[in-house]
Amino acid sequence: MSVEETVKKIVTRIVRKPDINFSPTTTFQDLEADSLDIVQILVALEDTYDIEIQDEELQKVTNMGEFIAYIERKVAEKG
Repeated sequence: MSVEETVKKIVTRIVRKPDINFSPTTTFQDLEADSLDIVQILVALEDTYDIEIQDEELQKVTNMGEFIAYIERKVAEKG
């Protein structure tokens, strides 16, 4: 499963919106994700990929395309 597929699966499970139009321009706000949802998403991804997500770096992320690219970078760095 690709990083994009994994992120989509985790995000849609946590925000409980399986029918959401998930695209690179989708934002957490579009998903109606609150701060607890976002923390749960980050923890799930950290556990899945054994990575550490930095809050400071994540503040620069504005949409799912950037978020997925960030996670892919973290996975590659761990590599």
